[in-house]
Amino acid sequence: MLVLVVDSSTPAVTAALAEVTADRVVLRAERRKVDPRAHGELLAPQIEAVLAEAGARPADLTALVAGLGPGPFTGLRVGLVTAAVMGQALAIPTYGVGSLDALGRAAGTGRPVLVATDARRREVYWACFDAAGERVAGPAVDSPAVVAARVAELGATVAVGEGAQRYAEMLALPVLPEPTYPSPYALAELAADRVRAGAPGEPLTPLYLRRPDAVAATGHKSVLP
Repeated sequence: MLVLVVDSSTPAVTAALAEVTADRVVLRAERRKVDPRAHGELLAPQIEAVLAEAGARPADLTALVAGLGPGPFTGLRVGLVTAAVMGQALAIPTYGVGSLDALGRAAGTGRPVLVATDARRREVYWACFDAAGERVAGPAVDSPAVVAARVAELGATVAVGEGAQRYAEMLALPVLPEPTYPSPYALAELAADRVRAGAPGEPLTPLYLRRPDAVAATGHKSVLP
């Protein structure tokens, strides 16, 4: 079963083609480029590239998997809208996976881990996972100082992700160099059981965690005296 995987929850724009069999997941092709301002320009060509590399067509796809975030509003919606539209056009199911969950799975440390991505505004999107890889806190968005206090309570001993790298001194945890961004392999793995079971497709509901910067005006000032 061929599955298209996309994630645009971070500055890394990712597309991959995964083959899901009865007992494993294999990446057939992958493209990733880090550019926080070009999600819309990069994702479609990357999808075309991974399909071409694998000698596949859109009609060969069994399902689509998309990272749900959390992530900034504009970038995150690029991947989710793309996956939703393709799923509808191809009449195949779409499955969502938390992008922080994919980072936690890829970390595979065997010890409690903090996963943090950059949320801008001097904040991070974060979650904590226990030694078995189960999420025990998050996803949430907070300042690094608030996260550091929570991590002390939760017992994380190591951190991963772009946000952890950026605020390593404030978080006061050893930071692994990889993974920095959500892994398409981990995204596919976390959805693999649903793919194998032919589970019904799911709405791709984004995890924004906060309101967008731009909001509609709620009133108008009179210009008359």
